[in-house]
Amino acid sequence: MTLVLDASVIIKWLLRDRASESNTENATNIVEAIIKGQRSAVQPVHWLAEVAGVMSRLSPKTAETDVAMLQALNLTVAEDPAILPRACRLAIRLKHHLFDTLYHAVALESGATLVTADHVYLDKARSLGHITGLDHW
Repeated sequence: MTLVLDASVIIKWLLRDRASESNTENATNIVEAIIKGQRSAVQPVHWLAEVAGVMSRLSPKTAETDVAMLQALNLTVAEDPAILPRACRLAIRLKHHLFDTLYHAVALESGATLVTADHVYLDKARSLGHITGLDHW
């Protein structure tokens, strides 16, 4: 199964703060499975910039190292021209931010499954398929 990991999942993996973040163990298990080659991942083009922006704010002392580590994972980036129009349609239909719908558009266009810790988006988009919550992983 190919996965799309949104920023909410990757950040939980990077922070690994079980005291203030739920499901960090699930996020860690998923990323470790990708690193070991047990799962594959495909990401939207903006994923690394989004995570870098959040980590620069939440963990400025480790942000640069975190980004370098994520770059070293060399995750596949989906560049299908159908993704952005699909993400726009999702954003309009669901009345949700385009950056979040880009992850889902990648999953829908590539047949992958989006894993998210964003329950607001999950609740809006669940009926469209190709999406699961991190807490159900």
